[in-house]
Amino acid sequence: MPFSGPMLPPGYRSQPAGTDDVDVIHALVADCERAANGRVRTDAGSVAAVFARPGLTPSSDTVLVRDPSGRLAAWAWADRRSEIDVHPHHRGRSLGAALLDWVEARAVQAGSEGIVQTVPDSDAGAVALVRSRGYAPLVTAWLMEYTMPDEPLVPEAPPGIMVRPLRAGDEPATHLLVQDAFDEWQERRQPYAEWAKHTVDRPTFAPALSPLAFHNAQLVGAALSLDLPESDEGYVEQVAVRRDQRGQGIARHLLRYAFHAFHQAGRRTCTLWTHSDTGALDLYLRVGMTVRHSSTVFRKELRA
Repeated sequence: MPFSGPMLPPGYRSQPAGTDDVDVIHALVADCERAANGRVRTDAGSVAAVFARPGLTPSSDTVLVRDPSGRLAAWAWADRRSEIDVHPHHRGRSLGAALLDWVEARAVQAGSEGIVQTVPDSDAGAVALVRSRGYAPLVTAWLMEYTMPDEPLVPEAPPGIMVRPLRAGDEPATHLLVQDAFDEWQERRQPYAEWAKHTVDRPTFAPALSPLAFHNAQLVGAALSLDLPESDEGYVEQVAVRRDQRGQGIARHLLRYAFHAFHQAGRRTCTLWTHSDTGALDLYLRVGMTVRHSSTVFRKELRA
């Protein structure tokens, strides 16, 4: 489908995005995150992973918005889910509303029954905008943090469990473990190539900081970590434990192992995201994590 851009305020122009734009998009998203939370949580790998989403066609499902000087002012993509980022210097000029119209129209053209948008709860303007357009809350997401001024202790592993960092060759089994564990709440299983783009194939993936748990030589748990270059914090991207091995403290042990590894690498805080569908919030609170801030995932039903 040919590119059809949004209706923009005077002086702005649009074009589709491509993989050559990853770095400039990352810079835009980083500026948005600094303005919202004082920290950068995104790396270029997470932006590159958008272009690897199955079914996403960059020439029709993405858009860059440039200001009169040619600088990037905003970007958006739509593929069942959607994301809109408007640079702080360009807010209040109806760019967010124009891009919201665009992602909804693109989703309708693609035959989607609904569209999902994640909005920081601290961004009152964005929350008001999506609510005014008929979006309803779907789940709550929390950024959890664990502060460790002192070296955290790592208790003994649960009986019968052996823990070691991820090694080359562990990736396929780890993918299967994560997909099986996440089946309880995720919309669909991710094929290996898509999952890898978000985790083990990212330049920031840190295998030495990513412990795996084994029982009788079978993989039963994983905590996959990223070492983000623009952050002084550790970050755990995914935590998963095989269903029949839950309730034994494996997840808590993996987290403690990751916290300790990050502390030895010079980090004094470790963070991770979770959301209300996973049911994992109590686990993270029990290991001493606290909520730093929250976002809401909104969904809107669409009519063709």
